[in-house]
Amino acid sequence: MKVIYSGLILCCSILLFSCVSSKKFKAEQAKNAELNTSYLGIQQSLAACTDARDEATRKNGILQKENDNLKEQVAYLKENNTQALKQLQELSVISASQAESIKKSLDNIGSKDQYIQGLQAAISRRDSLNMNLVINLKGAIGNLSDDDINIKVEKGVVYIDISDKLLFKSGRYEVTPQAKTVLGKVAQVLKNQPEIEFMVEGHTDNVSYHSGVLLDNWDLSVKRATSVVRILQKEYGIDPSKMAAAGRSEYRPIADNTTAEGRAANRRTRVVILPQLDQFFQ
Repeated sequence: MKVIYSGLILCCSILLFSCVSSKKFKAEQAKNAELNTSYLGIQQSLAACTDARDEATRKNGILQKENDNLKEQVAYLKENNTQALKQLQELSVISASQAESIKKSLDNIGSKDQYIQGLQAAISRRDSLNMNLVINLKGAIGNLSDDDINIKVEKGVVYIDISDKLLFKSGRYEVTPQAKTVLGKVAQVLKNQPEIEFMVEGHTDNVSYHSGVLLDNWDLSVKRATSVVRILQKEYGIDPSKMAAAGRSEYRPIADNTTAEGRAANRRTRVVILPQLDQFFQ
Protein backbone atom coordinates (compact mmCIF):
# COMPACT_ATOMS: atom_id res chain seq x y z
CA MET A 1 0.00 0.00 0.00
CA LYS A 2 2.86 2.28 0.89
CA VAL A 3 4.46 1.40 -2.39
CA ILE A 4 1.41 2.40 -4.37
CA TYR A 5 1.11 5.68 -2.50
CA SER A 6 4.72 6.52 -3.05
CA GLY A 7 4.41 5.83 -6.77
CA LEU A 8 1.41 8.06 -7.01
CA ILE A 9 3.27 10.91 -5.34
CA LEU A 10 6.19 10.46 -7.76
CA CYS A 11 3.95 10.59 -10.82
CA CYS A 12 2.23 13.74 -9.59
CA SER A 13 5.58 15.41 -9.03
CA ILE A 14 6.75 14.58 -12.54
CA LEU A 15 3.53 15.87 -14.09
CA LEU A 16 3.70 19.10 -12.10
CA PHE A 17 7.30 19.68 -13.13
CA SER A 18 6.45 19.04 -16.78
CA CYS A 19 3.62 21.62 -16.71
CA VAL A 20 5.82 24.31 -15.17
CA SER A 21 8.60 23.75 -17.79
CA SER A 22 6.15 23.96 -20.74
CA LYS A 23 4.79 27.31 -19.56
CA LYS A 24 8.26 28.74 -19.19
CA PHE A 25 9.19 27.50 -22.65
CA LYS A 26 6.18 29.16 -24.23
CA ALA A 27 6.87 32.37 -22.37
CA GLU A 28 10.45 32.36 -23.59
CA GLN A 29 9.22 31.71 -27.13
CA ALA A 30 6.90 34.72 -26.96
CA LYS A 31 9.66 36.88 -25.55
CA ASN A 32 11.99 35.70 -28.33
CA ALA A 33 9.39 36.58 -31.00
CA GLU A 34 8.94 39.98 -29.43
CA LEU A 35 12.69 40.55 -29.46
CA ASN A 36 12.86 39.50 -33.14
CA THR A 37 10.13 41.96 -34.01
CA SER A 38 11.90 44.70 -32.11
CA TYR A 39 15.16 43.81 -33.85
CA LEU A 40 13.58 44.04 -37.27
CA GLY A 41 12.11 47.44 -36.35
CA ILE A 42 15.50 48.64 -35.22
CA GLN A 43 17.07 47.37 -38.45
CA GLN A 44 14.51 49.29 -40.52
CA SER A 45 15.06 52.42 -38.46
CA LEU A 46 18.80 52.05 -38.95
CA ALA A 47 18.37 51.72 -42.74
CA ALA A 48 16.12 54.82 -42.80
CA CYS A 49 18.66 56.78 -40.79
CA THR A 50 21.41 55.68 -43.15
CA ASP A 51 19.38 56.84 -46.19
CA ALA A 52 18.61 60.14 -44.47
CA ARG A 53 22.29 60.62 -43.66
CA ASP A 54 23.27 59.94 -47.30
CA GLU A 55 20.61 62.35 -48.59
CA ALA A 56 21.72 65.02 -46.14
CA THR A 57 25.32 64.53 -47.28
CA ARG A 58 24.27 64.92 -50.92
CA LYS A 59 22.23 68.05 -50.21
CA ASN A 60 25.05 69.47 -48.15
CA GLY A 61 27.36 69.06 -51.18
CA ILE A 62 24.87 70.89 -53.40
CA LEU A 63 24.45 73.69 -50.87
CA GLN A 64 28.21 73.97 -50.57
CA LYS A 65 28.50 74.43 -54.34
CA GLU A 66 25.72 77.02 -54.35
CA ASN A 67 27.42 78.81 -51.48
CA ASP A 68 30.69 78.89 -53.43
CA ASN A 69 28.86 80.28 -56.48
CA LEU A 70 27.21 82.96 -54.36
CA LYS A 71 30.56 83.95 -52.94
CA GLU A 72 31.93 84.33 -56.47
CA GLN A 73 28.93 86.47 -57.49
CA VAL A 74 29.32 88.65 -54.41
CA ALA A 75 32.99 89.16 -55.21
CA TYR A 76 32.09 90.03 -58.85
CA LEU A 77 29.43 92.52 -57.74
CA LYS A 78 31.81 94.11 -55.28
CA GLU A 79 34.35 94.56 -58.06
CA ASN A 80 31.74 96.11 -60.38
CA ASN A 81 30.50 98.33 -57.59
CA THR A 82 34.04 99.54 -56.97
CA GLN A 83 34.49 100.36 -60.65
CA ALA A 84 31.10 102.12 -60.79
CA LEU A 85 31.96 104.22 -57.76
CA LYS A 86 35.25 105.13 -59.34
CA GLN A 87 33.53 106.21 -62.54
CA LEU A 88 30.99 108.27 -60.58
CA GLN A 89 33.80 109.95 -58.74
CA GLU A 90 35.43 110.80 -62.04
CA LEU A 91 32.13 112.13 -63.43
CA SER A 92 31.43 114.16 -60.35
CA VAL A 93 34.35 116.44 -61.05
CA ILE A 94 32.79 118.03 -64.20
CA SER A 95 32.59 121.78 -64.08
CA ALA A 96 29.42 123.83 -63.95
CA SER A 97 29.92 124.89 -67.57
CA GLN A 98 30.23 121.26 -68.63
CA ALA A 99 27.06 120.39 -66.74
CA GLU A 100 25.22 123.24 -68.48
CA SER A 101 26.53 122.05 -71.84
CA ILE A 102 25.24 118.55 -71.14
CA LYS A 103 21.83 119.97 -70.20
CA LYS A 104 21.66 121.98 -73.42
CA SER A 105 22.61 118.91 -75.44
CA LEU A 106 19.82 116.90 -73.81
CA ASP A 107 17.31 119.70 -74.45
CA ASN A 108 18.47 119.85 -78.07
CA ILE A 109 17.99 116.09 -78.46
CA GLY A 110 14.45 116.44 -77.09
CA SER A 111 13.55 119.22 -79.53
CA LYS A 112 15.02 117.27 -82.45
CA ASP A 113 13.01 114.24 -81.44
CA GLN A 114 9.82 116.35 -81.49
CA TYR A 115 10.80 117.71 -84.90
CA ILE A 116 11.37 114.20 -86.26
CA GLN A 117 8.02 113.04 -84.90
CA GLY A 118 6.29 115.99 -86.55
CA LEU A 119 8.06 115.30 -89.82
CA GLN A 120 7.04 111.64 -89.70
CA ALA A 121 3.44 112.67 -89.09
CA ALA A 122 3.57 115.04 -92.09
CA ILE A 123 5.05 112.32 -94.30
CA SER A 124 2.37 109.87 -93.17
CA ARG A 125 -0.35 112.42 -93.96
CA ARG A 126 1.20 113.08 -97.38
CA ASP A 127 1.29 109.36 -98.16
CA SER A 128 -2.36 109.01 -97.15
CA LEU A 129 -3.37 111.93 -99.38
CA ASN A 130 -1.37 110.51 -102.29
CA MET A 131 -3.00 107.11 -101.93
CA ASN A 132 -6.44 108.71 -101.81
CA LEU A 133 -5.61 110.74 -104.93
CA VAL A 134 -4.44 107.65 -106.83
CA ILE A 135 -7.59 105.73 -105.91
CA ASN A 136 -9.80 108.62 -107.05
CA LEU A 137 -7.91 109.02 -110.33
CA LYS A 138 -8.08 105.33 -111.16
CA GLY A 139 -11.76 105.30 -110.32
CA ALA A 140 -12.35 108.31 -112.57
CA ILE A 141 -10.56 107.03 -115.68
CA GLY A 142 -12.29 103.67 -115.48
CA ASN A 143 -11.03 100.74 -117.53
CA LEU A 144 -8.46 102.49 -119.72
CA SER A 145 -5.38 100.38 -120.40
CA ASP A 146 -2.16 101.07 -118.50
CA ASP A 147 -0.52 101.51 -121.90
CA ASP A 148 -2.80 104.52 -122.48
CA ILE A 149 -2.76 106.05 -118.98
CA ASN A 150 -0.67 104.93 -116.03
CA ILE A 151 -0.99 106.32 -112.49
CA LYS A 152 1.73 105.55 -109.95
CA VAL A 153 3.50 106.84 -106.84
CA GLU A 154 7.29 107.02 -106.72
CA LYS A 155 9.22 108.41 -103.73
CA GLY A 156 6.14 110.15 -102.41
CA VAL A 157 5.22 111.80 -105.73
CA VAL A 158 2.13 110.97 -107.83
CA TYR A 159 2.68 110.62 -111.59
CA ILE A 160 0.02 110.40 -114.30
CA ASP A 161 1.48 109.25 -117.63
CA ILE A 162 -0.81 109.67 -120.66
CA SER A 163 0.38 108.11 -123.92
CA ASP A 164 1.02 110.19 -127.05
CA LYS A 165 -1.47 108.20 -129.13
CA LEU A 166 -4.28 109.04 -126.68
CA LEU A 167 -3.71 112.82 -126.83
CA PHE A 168 -2.13 113.81 -130.14
CA LYS A 169 -1.78 112.82 -133.72
CA SER A 170 1.73 111.99 -134.93
CA GLY A 171 3.96 115.09 -135.01
CA ARG A 172 1.12 117.36 -133.81
CA TYR A 173 0.54 119.26 -130.57
CA GLU A 174 -3.22 119.89 -130.83
CA VAL A 175 -5.17 117.73 -128.38
CA THR A 176 -7.65 115.43 -130.13
CA PRO A 177 -11.37 115.71 -129.29
CA GLN A 178 -11.38 112.15 -127.95
CA ALA A 179 -8.54 112.97 -125.55
CA LYS A 180 -10.47 115.81 -123.97
CA THR A 181 -12.80 113.27 -122.31
CA VAL A 182 -9.84 111.71 -120.47
CA LEU A 183 -8.44 115.13 -119.52
CA GLY A 184 -11.87 116.11 -118.20
CA LYS A 185 -11.93 113.09 -115.84
CA VAL A 186 -8.45 113.88 -114.55
CA ALA A 187 -9.37 117.58 -114.18
CA GLN A 188 -12.43 116.74 -112.09
CA VAL A 189 -10.34 114.83 -109.54
CA LEU A 190 -7.72 117.60 -109.40
CA LYS A 191 -10.39 120.28 -108.93
CA ASN A 192 -11.76 118.41 -105.90
CA GLN A 193 -8.42 119.00 -104.17
CA PRO A 194 -7.74 122.69 -104.82
CA GLU A 195 -4.60 122.75 -102.65
CA ILE A 196 -2.82 120.48 -105.14
CA GLU A 197 -0.28 121.99 -107.53
CA PHE A 198 1.01 120.08 -110.55
CA MET A 199 3.26 120.27 -113.57
CA VAL A 200 2.44 119.03 -117.05
CA GLU A 201 5.52 117.66 -118.83
CA GLY A 202 5.82 116.87 -122.53
CA HIS A 203 8.13 113.94 -123.49
CA THR A 204 9.22 112.69 -126.94
CA ASP A 205 11.27 109.82 -128.32
CA ASN A 206 14.75 110.40 -129.78
CA VAL A 207 13.62 110.67 -133.43
CA SER A 208 14.52 114.17 -134.65
CA TYR A 209 11.54 116.37 -135.56
CA HIS A 210 11.21 119.68 -137.40
CA SER A 211 8.05 121.18 -138.85
CA GLY A 212 6.93 124.79 -139.25
CA VAL A 213 7.51 126.68 -136.01
CA LEU A 214 8.68 123.50 -134.30
CA LEU A 215 12.46 123.43 -134.58
CA ASP A 216 13.09 120.20 -132.65
CA ASN A 217 11.80 117.81 -129.99
CA TRP A 218 12.19 120.53 -127.37
CA ASP A 219 9.63 122.67 -129.14
CA LEU A 220 7.30 119.72 -129.69
CA SER A 221 7.41 118.61 -126.03
CA VAL A 222 6.80 122.16 -124.74
CA LYS A 223 3.93 122.85 -127.14
CA ARG A 224 2.21 119.60 -126.16
CA ALA A 225 2.52 120.50 -122.46
CA THR A 226 1.10 124.00 -122.99
CA SER A 227 -1.77 122.59 -125.08
CA VAL A 228 -2.81 120.34 -122.19
CA VAL A 229 -2.48 123.13 -119.61
CA ARG A 230 -4.51 125.50 -121.75
CA ILE A 231 -7.39 123.00 -122.06
CA LEU A 232 -7.34 122.27 -118.29
CA GLN A 233 -7.59 125.98 -117.60
CA LYS A 234 -10.07 127.15 -120.25
CA GLU A 235 -12.35 124.16 -120.63
CA TYR A 236 -12.24 122.56 -117.18
CA GLY A 237 -11.64 125.54 -114.90
CA ILE A 238 -8.38 124.50 -113.26
CA ASP A 239 -6.75 127.43 -111.44
CA PRO A 240 -3.79 128.46 -113.66
CA SER A 241 -1.74 129.44 -110.58
CA LYS A 242 -1.75 125.76 -109.60
CA MET A 243 -0.27 124.58 -112.91
CA ALA A 244 3.07 124.69 -114.73
CA ALA A 245 4.04 123.51 -118.23
CA ALA A 246 7.43 122.06 -119.15
CA GLY A 247 9.09 120.23 -122.01
CA ARG A 248 11.52 117.35 -121.37
CA SER A 249 12.17 116.57 -125.05
CA GLU A 250 13.78 113.11 -125.41
CA TYR A 251 15.99 113.26 -122.32
CA ARG A 252 13.84 111.47 -119.73
CA PRO A 253 13.08 108.15 -121.46
CA ILE A 254 11.35 105.35 -119.56
CA ALA A 255 12.02 102.70 -122.23
CA ASP A 256 14.57 101.75 -124.87
CA ASN A 257 14.40 104.05 -127.91
CA THR A 258 15.87 101.35 -130.17
CA THR A 259 12.49 99.59 -130.48
CA ALA A 260 9.14 100.82 -131.75
CA GLU A 261 7.47 99.81 -128.49
CA GLY A 262 10.07 101.68 -126.46
CA ARG A 263 9.73 104.84 -128.52
CA ALA A 264 5.93 104.68 -128.18
CA ALA A 265 6.27 104.45 -124.40
CA ASN A 266 8.61 107.44 -124.32
CA ARG A 267 6.17 109.64 -126.28
CA ARG A 268 3.96 110.67 -123.40
CA THR A 269 2.54 113.57 -121.43
CA ARG A 270 3.19 113.36 -117.70
CA VAL A 271 1.24 115.14 -114.96
CA VAL A 272 3.40 115.46 -111.84
CA ILE A 273 1.62 116.26 -108.58
CA LEU A 274 4.07 118.62 -106.89
CA PRO A 275 4.82 117.91 -103.20
CA GLN A 276 3.72 120.63 -100.79
CA LEU A 277 7.19 121.49 -99.50
CA ASP A 278 5.93 124.44 -97.46
CA GLN A 279 4.17 121.99 -95.13
CA PHE A 280 7.52 120.45 -94.26
CA PHE A 281 9.28 123.80 -93.94
CA GLN A 282 6.56 124.98 -91.56
